[in-house]
Amino acid sequence: MGPLCWLPLFTHLVLLLPPGTWPRGPIRVFVVPHSHMDVGWLYTIKENMHLYVKDVYATVVQELTLSRHRRFISVEQEYFRLWWDYYASGKQKNQVHRLVASGRLEFVIGGQVMHDEAVTHFDDQILQLTEGHGFLYETFGVRPRFSWQVDPFGASATTPTLFALAGFNAHVISRIDYDLKEAMQKAQELQFVWRGSPSLAKRQEIFTHVMDKFSYCTHGPVTWEDSLFSAELIQNGFDPEDREFYFDLKNHMQVLVKDMKLRATWFRTPHVLWPWGCDRTFSNATLQFTNMDRLLDFINMWTFKHGVTVEYATLSTYFNAVHAHRDVWQVRDHRDFLPYSSAPSEAWTGFYTSRSRLKGLARRASALLHAGESMFTRYMWPAPRGRPDPGWALRQLQKLRWAVSEVQHHDAISGTEAVHVSDMFVKHLNVGMQVVHKLMTSIVLKGTQRPAGKRGPAGWGPESEGYLAVVYNPLAWTVTTIVNLTLGFSTVNVTDETGRPVSTQVQKSKELPSKYVLYMLTTIPGLSYRRYCIRPTKEDQEHGQITRITMPVPSRFPLRRRGRPRPSCMGLVSVTNECYTVFLDQDTNLMHSIWDRQSGQTVLVDQEFLEYEVHGNIDRGPVSDNYKFRPKHRAKPLWEVVRMEVVRGHLVTEIRQYFYRTVKAKNYSYAIYTRLAHVPRGRDQELLCHRIEQEYWVGPLERNQEVILRTRTDLRSGQVLHSDSNGYQMQRRPHRTFATNSIARNYYPMVQSAYIEDQRSRLVLLSEQAHGVSSQGEGQVEVMLNRRLWNNLTLSLLYNLTLNEVSTIHPVFWLLLGPQKEMTSLRPRAGLALQHRPVVVLANLSSEEPRGQGGPGAEAVTLPPSLHLQILSIPGWNYSSNHTEHLRNLHKGRHRKPKADLRRVLLRLHHLYEVGEHPSLSRPVRVNLKALLRGLGPVVAVEERSLTGTWNVSELERWRWRTKDRGGSRPPGPQGPVVTIRPKEIRTFFIHFGKQ
Repeated sequence: MGPLCWLPLFTHLVLLLPPGTWPRGPIRVFVVPHSHMDVGWLYTIKENMHLYVKDVYATVVQELTLSRHRRFISVEQEYFRLWWDYYASGKQKNQVHRLVASGRLEFVIGGQVMHDEAVTHFDDQILQLTEGHGFLYETFGVRPRFSWQVDPFGASATTPTLFALAGFNAHVISRIDYDLKEAMQKAQELQFVWRGSPSLAKRQEIFTHVMDKFSYCTHGPVTWEDSLFSAELIQNGFDPEDREFYFDLKNHMQVLVKDMKLRATWFRTPHVLWPWGCDRTFSNATLQFTNMDRLLDFINMWTFKHGVTVEYATLSTYFNAVHAHRDVWQVRDHRDFLPYSSAPSEAWTGFYTSRSRLKGLARRASALLHAGESMFTRYMWPAPRGRPDPGWALRQLQKLRWAVSEVQHHDAISGTEAVHVSDMFVKHLNVGMQVVHKLMTSIVLKGTQRPAGKRGPAGWGPESEGYLAVVYNPLAWTVTTIVNLTLGFSTVNVTDETGRPVSTQVQKSKELPSKYVLYMLTTIPGLSYRRYCIRPTKEDQEHGQITRITMPVPSRFPLRRRGRPRPSCMGLVSVTNECYTVFLDQDTNLMHSIWDRQSGQTVLVDQEFLEYEVHGNIDRGPVSDNYKFRPKHRAKPLWEVVRMEVVRGHLVTEIRQYFYRTVKAKNYSYAIYTRLAHVPRGRDQELLCHRIEQEYWVGPLERNQEVILRTRTDLRSGQVLHSDSNGYQMQRRPHRTFATNSIARNYYPMVQSAYIEDQRSRLVLLSEQAHGVSSQGEGQVEVMLNRRLWNNLTLSLLYNLTLNEVSTIHPVFWLLLGPQKEMTSLRPRAGLALQHRPVVVLANLSSEEPRGQGGPGAEAVTLPPSLHLQILSIPGWNYSSNHTEHLRNLHKGRHRKPKADLRRVLLRLHHLYEVGEHPSLSRPVRVNLKALLRGLGPVVAVEERSLTGTWNVSELERWRWRTKDRGGSRPPGPQGPVVTIRPKEIRTFFIHFGKQ
């Protein structure tokens, strides 16, 4: 059979599509080889390295070296770094350097992982991106310019803003709502300019490409990892006389060309991005590339007939072609693509809460890292004194940086990984936290002092001589707060470093009957610490008795059953501080209302635990799993009886509500502990006074149960919820009606905050970790707290991808209530105060004085109220800030592992407010960095850098994309030590100090 005899049939198949749907002119297809390597999911990192990752990089490097026309993109830097450090030979490293320099191997995203976009905090997104970018720039002198966020379960509007700040030219996403993607395909709207921040808008816009419905995996039977066709193709080569082989090749071409032409109809330019690869592909790159060479050559042989050309490409190649097309692109505002549904009954909103304990641990680890970084930097400047060794200290921080970075992966903090993989992440986080806590202890304590044991102060007994508590404030403003410690004794005397007595409160522990809780009021300047001596009081020799602090006694109320009628304003119990009065209903033992004392407004508020029941058997309908939420029906109460206690103290009053599943149950299954602090109103006490702290105890759950806490109010919210986008900005979430699965499709991620409001008041919820949140009724907000699931899905049965956990969780929330203006002012700062609570270092008390910079007497670091010091650290990178000089140094000493640079300080500042959000706090802020950091030493130079530090902003030029309003203006250049931070800006600097 001649080479053209099959064309009439193929041409007939191609022309079956309606007239006008094929693009005009030739189609240029950019084939981008890649391998999607999940940092976790079904296998641990170590298992994945052994199973396929090391083979992917070894064979890809070999095959790219053999043929100059081949290309490959590398995404997850955690795997590449492990291969580079532990597997790659000197010869392979040489080859990689050449491949990177020639553009045949391109790093995209460049972070440690492909981070999740729904439940990660933007601090941690920046961290993992910075870790990867620092390695790539230090090792190769390259800086990624394109993203590849193709697998996260929905797309945030924060991520494109961060990528723009990092210097990216284009952004690639894939998973958005199935119906929205279909509509965008038909309208040729899969490419647009995204202005993810309403305040930064044009200045940090980015061109965005949404993958079509085939997503990032090769479409068609052409992955060729272990097929017989592949082996025969390699052995026999391309022989036109081999009729059987020829027909196989022709069939592959027909499928591909047809799909290429279909894809071309969904985009406005004749350039088609064709991702070639999928999960764990290219472990045998020899098979892949040999087959691809022959198939691509065969397609190009017939370009004159089918009008399609194909070529190997990287994202640089593809986006250069699209950019050169000079089209005028539509603009998308700051709306995100969340939640994500893959079908009407498949809302991917369950993972907002899955593995709640891991989510909480990841955020606590991030907060500890933030504190450890600034404490170490303060220790190093103006000069380190004695222990610890700076090199050792930096290695401890790097362990936690790595652990916090890897858990941001979209199958890690999302809770969508197998059980043993989740255990791996927990182990890495715990190890990192232990070593950083050890570092912080060594900084603030002298070597002769003994830290408290692993059990902490809970094991202290009255025979102890005393203990030292060093309390560090990691925020760059003065914080007044209450620190609590668990003690083994009730008689205590607490003094500060000057010997003055400290305001305290001691009460019996509610969880440990033989222990006591010490509440201690403290005020700590920014990036500083205070020292407190905690001594058991001695027996009074003169009177022969022990002086005891009068402990508050709980007021207990009778058990109340659910469903009893509630008289109006009868039998209310009040708990009051300077900002709020909380009313409790004695007839139900539930919260009744909250009176905001400043505005005089009273809002009816009650709270209760409910459950959503879900299917676990796929034979009975759609099921809930780690990813998806599919309730059978509306939520129903899961308690019958509630018991209430009120413990009134002079520092803290605590309301305890215990919920029992049944009337006969002996032990409670759920609890709410609500605390109000009693402090006078003032600038430093404002955040403490205005928060109603709540700690929830949930579990253990029954199988296939999803537990929520629903807060009902009389606010006329119009069923509109506002929830945060990665802790960076707020998104308006109106309730939408769907034909099916409406409950699940109205759930949204709450990484840090959410609120509902009307013209009178705004009720704000702040959380220390990510949850799912929704407003299923007028004036309501519900938070999904925990999930326990088992199902018979294939992944669950084969890989134990389940949520069959029986543990109890204790998430903490802060409630704020007041007028919109006041809540606008307080919400961002209160969220940070919750996220970055003071860190307590405990030790046995001795005559030795603690040491280190940042303690009493050291000059505080204090920012204006609208700014946040996002990071103050010594990253340790060893590269010249001058790009030309850095490349020259790389060329001279390519194989020498650079020694960590302990002199360069990384500073990042963030403006907390949107344009026009607040009359005073939304204004630009002028900061003198020399004055801000003078407590660390004299600032001799300031360099403004890109988000991850690899670009000097004066040299960073991103592509401009044509829009109807002509695109964005350039951000301001470096301003030296005096800088102006505008609303929502994130500004990054290298600080150089002089010797004193």
